[in-house]
Amino acid sequence: MDPTMTRFYKVLLFLTVLFLVVNANEDKNRDREKPNKVFHKIPGHPQYTKRFTQPGTAQSAVMDGGGLPNYETNFLGSWELLSPDSGVSAMQIQLMPDNTINVYDATVYRVSRLRYPPGMPCVQFHDANLKRNVDDCFAHAMEYNILTNQVRALTVKTDPWCSCGGLTADGTLLVAGGFADGGKTSRYYFGCKNCDWKEYPETLREARWYATQTLLSNGEYIVMGGRRSFSYEFFPKEGQVTEKPYFFPFLYETSDIDENNLYPFVHLSSDGNLFVFANNRSLLLDPMKNKVLRIFPVLPGGSRNYPASGMSAILPIIIDPAETISARVHVEVMVCGGNTHDSFNIAERTKQFLPALRDCNRMVITKRSAKWVREEMPSGRTMGDLLILPNGQLLFINGAQKGTSAWWDADDPNFTPVLYTPEKPLGQRFQVLNPTQIARMYHSTSAVLPSGKIWVAGSNTHDTYREKDKFPTETRVEAFSPPYLDPNLAAVRPKIIVESSVKWLSYGNNFDTVFKMPDVNLKLGPKDVKLTMYFPPFTTHGYSMNQRLLVLAPTIVQNADGTYKATVKAPTFPQVSPPGYYVLFVVHRGVPSEGMWVNILP
Repeated sequence: MDPTMTRFYKVLLFLTVLFLVVNANEDKNRDREKPNKVFHKIPGHPQYTKRFTQPGTAQSAVMDGGGLPNYETNFLGSWELLSPDSGVSAMQIQLMPDNTINVYDATVYRVSRLRYPPGMPCVQFHDANLKRNVDDCFAHAMEYNILTNQVRALTVKTDPWCSCGGLTADGTLLVAGGFADGGKTSRYYFGCKNCDWKEYPETLREARWYATQTLLSNGEYIVMGGRRSFSYEFFPKEGQVTEKPYFFPFLYETSDIDENNLYPFVHLSSDGNLFVFANNRSLLLDPMKNKVLRIFPVLPGGSRNYPASGMSAILPIIIDPAETISARVHVEVMVCGGNTHDSFNIAERTKQFLPALRDCNRMVITKRSAKWVREEMPSGRTMGDLLILPNGQLLFINGAQKGTSAWWDADDPNFTPVLYTPEKPLGQRFQVLNPTQIARMYHSTSAVLPSGKIWVAGSNTHDTYREKDKFPTETRVEAFSPPYLDPNLAAVRPKIIVESSVKWLSYGNNFDTVFKMPDVNLKLGPKDVKLTMYFPPFTTHGYSMNQRLLVLAPTIVQNADGTYKATVKAPTFPQVSPPGYYVLFVVHRGVPSEGMWVNILP
């Protein structure tokens, strides 16, 4: 044989032997890395730990491994009428921990479809035309019970028209600002059985009309912006006056001739600072030092804030229990829709309504190289709501396809909600759902309920209440059931056993949620279930303030009676999970349970 060929075969033989040896070692290593199939009892709440037997008896424990994909459904949602006339058009709303929705409108109209009941005093106001005080016996605020669909009239005296708000850690609704005598007012609603509004006029340093209110990691609220208010201030203690306003030049710099930067989008980032978006620009602000830390790329295409009125939300935040630094938690912001910079001016002058923007843009604000990634919605949308659903999907709902916010400045209602699945590939994330028959235009609102349904109300394009019009004043209330409420998925929808589950959480500590499955023969994989925690937002004018969804990966153990215990570490950082009330859901392969109220505190 040729010497060259001999050397070639020797080398080939050597490489073959080497490959076999390396491969065998890797197989051994893989075997060593497989989890030991010995399961240990997970520590539980003393109240019910003894209900769970030790491994090796009647209990089956869920093993480590991959989860199954989310359930698929052809169900495109359904609509139902909850109330033919709630009485008050829902301009501003807040879901409360007692399963009511606090609803209020402007008082400037001096009319609604709900009168104060006998024994409830009317509110006196000075009528400029009559030049004397007169009684206003119409309710401009109400408490809507989401379990019974009944309403209770509330009294608000200073005008909360176009105000802002949010829930505190103890479940109190704080509201700042409004119109005229309400511009510098702070309001408190405590949510007790027969509570009503407590109002403190002249407690804000500057009038806050079309401002944004944001919950900070320390549990305090900051109130930012408003018409001709290029500043922010911290929400005052009850009955006290704020210390001072902090001038914020960014709000002045982003003002068009038609503003386009009212109700700025403000999101708490994982480092405790604020992402602020106004018009088409954004930055990261340290509110305690009044210092701009970072400037983000300009978002081209048009204006996104009032009156162009696009939408914004934080995408679901994945909680890693091993993370020790809050600033490393991934935060991604979404900004969608709106209209061109001159759209409001054109609508006001000519009543020609430009098409709303169709683009939807995402940016990871915690990345050094943050940049906008653009995609297209199925339809343009202005004045719509962008809600985060319990299973991590998002929902676009309400609004118009032409025009802008403000009275009589829009047309072509967007009757069709759109579902968005953020983890799907680009181009496959949007799904058009079944439409409503009711136009939800200017001053419409919506809210995610603990049932998983969407509460939809409001719409008033007028400076009064009108019964007959192309877009009449709406006091009807609807509920929309998203695809995950497909009746065919009822057997795989978890049910939380509330009395056996922990409701008071503390940062970084384990807690247990007990649930059951309707199909007792169903076996859950270790990654088939996640817990989500939803902070219920204050919603008005197409922006849901303080809304966020946290996604937790629990360890699941099955009990002999078929129930399950999900154990998970509570969020560690208030920068990621500000203190307060959340709605907790058990989500099984994309199908959420009914929610349970929980509270997290230091």
